[in-house]
Amino acid sequence: MTDDERLQAEQRARRLIDEQLTRAGWVVQDLKDQALGAAVGVAVREVTMKSGHGRADYLLYLNKGVVGVVEAKPMGKTLSGVEWQSSMYAQGLTDAQKLRATMVDGKLPFVFEASGSETHFTNGYDPHPRARAVFNFPKPETLLSIIADARTNPDAPTWRGALQTMPELDERALRPAQITAITGIERSLREQRFDRSLVQMATGAGKTYTAVTASYRLLRFGGFKRVLFLVDRNNLADQTAAEFANFRTPDDGRRFTELYPVDKLKSDAPADSASVVISTIQRVFKTLRGENVPAGDDAMLDSQIPDKPVTVTYNAALPPETFDLIIVDEAHRSIYGQWRAVLEYFDAHVIGLTATPGKQTFAFFRQNLVSEYTYEESVSDGVNVDFEIFRIETEVTAEGSRIEAGTHVPLVDRRTREKRMETLDEDVVYTPTQLDRMVTSTSQIRLVLETYRDKLFTHIFPGRSEVPKTLIFAKDDAHAEEIVRCVREVFGRGNEFAAKITYSAKDPKGHLKAFRTSSQLRVAVTVDMIATGTDVKPLECVIFMRDVSSGQYFEQMKGRGARTISKSDFQAVTPDAEAKTHFVLVDAVGVTEHEFVAPPLNREPGVSLEKLLKKAAAYELTEDETATLASRLAALERQVSDAERAELDDVAGPSSDLGSIVRGLVHAVNPDVQAAASEGAPDPAAAVRDLLDEAVAPLADNPVLRSRIMELRRQHDRIIDEVTRDTIRRAEGVSRADSALEIVESWKKYLEDNRDEITALQVLDEFKTHRVPFKALDDLARQIERTPERWTTEKLWAAYEQLDGAKVRPNPHARATDLVSLLRYALDLDDELVPYEDVVQERYESWLAQQAQAGATFSETERWWLDRMRDFVVTSAGITVDALDAEPFTQRGGVDGALRDLGDNAGNLLESLDKELTA
Repeated sequence: MTDDERLQAEQRARRLIDEQLTRAGWVVQDLKDQALGAAVGVAVREVTMKSGHGRADYLLYLNKGVVGVVEAKPMGKTLSGVEWQSSMYAQGLTDAQKLRATMVDGKLPFVFEASGSETHFTNGYDPHPRARAVFNFPKPETLLSIIADARTNPDAPTWRGALQTMPELDERALRPAQITAITGIERSLREQRFDRSLVQMATGAGKTYTAVTASYRLLRFGGFKRVLFLVDRNNLADQTAAEFANFRTPDDGRRFTELYPVDKLKSDAPADSASVVISTIQRVFKTLRGENVPAGDDAMLDSQIPDKPVTVTYNAALPPETFDLIIVDEAHRSIYGQWRAVLEYFDAHVIGLTATPGKQTFAFFRQNLVSEYTYEESVSDGVNVDFEIFRIETEVTAEGSRIEAGTHVPLVDRRTREKRMETLDEDVVYTPTQLDRMVTSTSQIRLVLETYRDKLFTHIFPGRSEVPKTLIFAKDDAHAEEIVRCVREVFGRGNEFAAKITYSAKDPKGHLKAFRTSSQLRVAVTVDMIATGTDVKPLECVIFMRDVSSGQYFEQMKGRGARTISKSDFQAVTPDAEAKTHFVLVDAVGVTEHEFVAPPLNREPGVSLEKLLKKAAAYELTEDETATLASRLAALERQVSDAERAELDDVAGPSSDLGSIVRGLVHAVNPDVQAAASEGAPDPAAAVRDLLDEAVAPLADNPVLRSRIMELRRQHDRIIDEVTRDTIRRAEGVSRADSALEIVESWKKYLEDNRDEITALQVLDEFKTHRVPFKALDDLARQIERTPERWTTEKLWAAYEQLDGAKVRPNPHARATDLVSLLRYALDLDDELVPYEDVVQERYESWLAQQAQAGATFSETERWWLDRMRDFVVTSAGITVDALDAEPFTQRGGVDGALRDLGDNAGNLLESLDKELTA
């Protein structure tokens, strides 16, 4: 390049730099025309520095004091190579310039290198100042704000500094995966090795709550001022705004929005007061172009994907420094391609939240994956439910069809929906991909839905009687319209049974609310509106009547059915179901045959839980069977009560519980874990086998746990046999004595067969007393109720009463403690079967008599305490001091009240009663 060409290149660069400074609100002046009072921010060209430091291309002044320097270079010149030069100018102020200068460690705080096509900015207030690329020079007001923050908080003047002293994360309201994600985000921000962070978290695992928590901490403690939260659809903006509004801060319990205003982007710029701005990237792009953004939903706008990458220009109303943080929540992969320039316009750290990152996503985030939480892990943690696949394939779906010339066919105008009849003048051949786009086959739609109806209560959800909440994905709005009509006809139900929920439908948000909460609306048909981010927790069936080519989009659509829900909330909308244990993906188009579709954990649906547990006991499970066992146990966890779960955890032992066993099984079948275990191993297959064996060991080595799991499974599952045709073997009267004898004999056999596993039986057999820990009695009561005979104390007592007559006292209030009497009678420790309450009462009266004989008398107040201690022993088979802190003792002050009314002898009286009444 000649000197003239170089000069021309520098002049072009300076002209562009002048324009960029001017757009940002700086007044650009030559040194000879210098007038520092002309504006808040003034950029003066060609200023001579102190001796030996040359001449700066631009000095930046704020309120007449110098704060920064710009080193200009020709377009195409690499800027990192001239940082030494700009740094020299930043330290080379004359004594006169220093009088009104703002300095940090002996140099100007704001240093720029620019070529007209690139701009690098170093903020001297950062803890380790380094240059970063920015779209344009910051506005003068922005630099003034940085200086003001530095004066207010000199130890952490920027968010990069504030992050170094963040307080510990309050983990109380967070799941483990959310804790990992938030700490990973903060670590990435603190280390500043990347300007982007990626969080992989399974759909339904609480990504939005994670993002809200992270946003609160960064705004509250991290020095951040404004966050841009990008959603995939504008209707999700309302859901996200609700998450922010409902978030309670962990320190003082106030709502997020009481402290930090949250707003949707709905004008040419966000409100100045908004700390969090929610939008789609399409709306941000429209704002950058200076166009008004519609307040309501606009499906065409929010689903727009440009044919080629967009370009952006500077917008003073929305400058690059507007946001400190951008959170991208499950956006379409095009956001990192065609829309990439919009993200890179802002001088902000970008956090991506996704369930299924693709190669383009990983590339955009510079491979900086700060946390990973898979769908399988979320199932093992009880965060999501597993799924099953049910495939429906028709001839037309697989092969397409031909309509011959001369056929009279109805034609529908796409815009007006007007229908007219026409005669085809040539054959129409359509392929499966053209189905429901170019041609709608009413027979295909109806056949798929009829098959779903016919298989629903026999194969998909056996034993159920009400149609589960079902979401159907259609190809477009016209296809959705046809499906809704056909659903109502096939099921013979009215308008309230099925509805279309699309952007073009009437009141889609009202229908969506009804789909979540109403027991009447059972089927919803959508195209994209419920495809991502929208929670419908009672959903149990997801039907694909459209194909999907993106693995990321498929996972989001599939994830609509993955949400867990409490039993009470679930039964409020689906009364004939006990609990949501899984959902079913009904594939009517072959979407699950794509390579990107991972199988469910339940990979062997035809293998029974009993068989899986038997193979586990012998360490014979295959990898697929190990995954299936994890799925079955995770489903069982959703069914059992809290008491039953505690019982299983107790049987599992102190070092593990059912949840950790499930997590261990899922961990063992994780391909990444297996790859790490087998890498470098002399026998990779054996290394994987060892992983599986280690995960199975807590079940294999614990026969009692396996037995208890099967008991609970039988209790919660009821099989409907619609196949076997029954015949009569006998029909005759049976004496009550015969029936009672059968019950008693089977009860005695059960006790004999399970002697080593029944704690209560072992205690009685060893000590020959009435004293048995209540937990052992309670466990036994639940255990015998799960047997095929479904015994209860009432049932067993009635059988003995029928058989032994005079030896058995009536027991109108049979309870768990009566098992003491039943067990003692079965073991021949007692000649008479006496209700436990009677035994305790007789011993209480004897104890009172002994006390009277010893000269002790009790007042009415003292008898109140003693009588209730007796009652407690009746129901709990014993009493300790801890019982006094519960009802009914708390009515009179609990432990303190007992000491007040019974005196210093209170403890001795309690111990004496406990010993004598259970002897």
